[in-house]
Amino acid sequence: MARLSADNHLKSLNEGTAQSRTLSDAVAIDQAELLAHVLPEMAQKRVAEIAAVNSAGILKRMRAIGQLLVEHSSGETLKFLAAHTSDTVRGWACFMLAEQSQSDNQKLLEKIKPFADDPHFAVREWAWLAVRPNLVADLDRSIALLTTWTGDESKNVRRFASEALRPRGVWSAHILELKTHPERGEPLLYPLRADSSRYVQDSVANWINDAAKSNPQWALDLCDAWRAESKTAATERIISRGLRSIT
Repeated sequence: MARLSADNHLKSLNEGTAQSRTLSDAVAIDQAELLAHVLPEMAQKRVAEIAAVNSAGILKRMRAIGQLLVEHSSGETLKFLAAHTSDTVRGWACFMLAEQSQSDNQKLLEKIKPFADDPHFAVREWAWLAVRPNLVADLDRSIALLTTWTGDESKNVRRFASEALRPRGVWSAHILELKTHPERGEPLLYPLRADSSRYVQDSVANWINDAAKSNPQWALDLCDAWRAESKTAATERIISRGLRSIT
């Protein structure tokens, strides 16, 4: 029965009628089949391209489908995808936005914000993964823009502000400049050093841990300063997790 239930769930995922429950679900989806259900006319026209995409790694798959959607879809496609039941389909919308907004990160962040605050965990991950290359290309401007998100009432948006430019990140290319000079990211981190949300705390701690692997003294100095300035349980938790690789 459990196997049957899992098979039925995967079928629903591939048909776009269900949302993924776990990261494993998201990885297991046959995106070629999903696209055939969601946009059958496009899928029929681009069989070879979609088949090639389907054999790539998950992030390359998402980005490539986003590019295909920009090239071969109508102006209403993005709205349709953004409101879709499937979290993977909403993820495609994130990559479409990144592909369409190559030179204006302010507008890109405005458009990606609803996805950064999506109720589904996977969409929130696709949101920052989609726009990260755009943000890295104009790092100072991006840090300034994201710093304004650190005071947002939504913990999801605050977490995006930290997560999007983690020096090492997850499934993403490292940011050499922030590995070498992590102090450049401090405007993003300081406002979050005592955040009440564990979701945000974990992201800030992971940011510090990323940087500590290449610049441990920066991490130690930053955490010493925070311990003196912010005597809260939230800050102590961030420090403990942030220094886990070097203490």
